[in-house]
Amino acid sequence: MNPLADVLPATVVTAVRLDDAGTGPLHPDEEPAVAKAVATRRAEFTTARRCARDALASLGAAADAVPVGEKRSPVWPPGVVGSITHTVGFRGAAVAWSAQVRSVGVDAEQHGPLPDGVLEAVSSAGERSVLAALAADHPYVHWDRLLFSAKESVYKTWFPLTGRWLGFEEAFLTPGPDGTFRAELLVPGPVVDGVTVSEFHGRWTVSGAHLVTAIALPPQG
Repeated sequence: MNPLADVLPATVVTAVRLDDAGTGPLHPDEEPAVAKAVATRRAEFTTARRCARDALASLGAAADAVPVGEKRSPVWPPGVVGSITHTVGFRGAAVAWSAQVRSVGVDAEQHGPLPDGVLEAVSSAGERSVLAALAADHPYVHWDRLLFSAKESVYKTWFPLTGRWLGFEEAFLTPGPDGTFRAELLVPGPVVDGVTVSEFHGRWTVSGAHLVTAIALPPQG
């Protein structure tokens, strides 16, 4: 079962693990990121890095390590873009050649309602109105969690292109019941291939206990 593969194009290679068994030790270049972490954090980080290395090997860009870089973003081999995610019972990574995909962002979450007060902190009144209408027609989806996850994928796509923070309030997220979503950037977007990107388009799916969102930004122009 690999829901990341279901929401990404064939040009993106993915790897998913649902537990932390047999993932092996971290590379010395990865170790500093969790040197002082508790056991659970260390385990999820180790497994997620294993997913990243497995995906890179399948892509044909094998690497001994995927260290942590600026603002805790993964450092990929030259010519590769990628994204990593982990939550309870799910670790995954997605990678692609930068000639085929300009940036990738993935996120996995437990498919349940957000804690009280979180939705108000990560969404606008307009977005909450959209979610309320969706919930009335499609109550089987936790749309608040979907919005949160999709905005995480937006940020992971944005940051490698800009090197800048993007707040939850700086993108207007519109999910669709057809498994897609659109994020309109409310701040000046990155210039990619000479084109200013003003919105990201992604896909989502629910797989068992997890909700997964993903964006793969293609070449522009």
